[in-house]
Amino acid sequence: MLARALQSCERQKRRQSLPEKGVIRGKAVEKNKVSNWSLDVNFGAVLHVSQIVARQMIAQGVPGAIVNVSSQASKRAVRDHAVYCSTKSALDMLSKVMAMELGPHKIRVNTVNPTVVMTDMGRINWSDPQKSAAMINRIPLGKFAEVDDVVNSILFLLSDKSAMTTGSSLMIDGGFLVS
Repeated sequence: MLARALQSCERQKRRQSLPEKGVIRGKAVEKNKVSNWSLDVNFGAVLHVSQIVARQMIAQGVPGAIVNVSSQASKRAVRDHAVYCSTKSALDMLSKVMAMELGPHKIRVNTVNPTVVMTDMGRINWSDPQKSAAMINRIPLGKFAEVDDVVNSILFLLSDKSAMTTGSSLMIDGGFLVS
């Protein structure tokens, strides 16, 4: 997913950041151990990459956009995912603060917040109809997101078509949060 977005952005010759790796380890909060925490990947790595990109953009006087990949889980509690939901919520707030602080440099910062995405991992984890039915039934559009749904949303936020959009979270959830 990241590779496709970066290829398209390279054609547009714009500066941007697309940190996209996430870690999900489902465990009840009382059973989580420090080794299960995904803070470094879901939050720390994104902060680090965003800082590097922002510093370079500011130093070069280059306007542009940073899009961080969050999750619908940042907006709604998910049982056995306390750490994941919390790190994604932290990422959303980080992106809002970055939007406020980087705006004067003409750098926009937003997040995309997808539902389950049918990547290879998504297909492995959600291919069982018995497991996926409960989740899909809560999505008004009745399906999970495809990689292109996320990539196209990122490309929109990186483009001049969203020139007045900053500090926002774009839900790519088929309506899950309104259900």
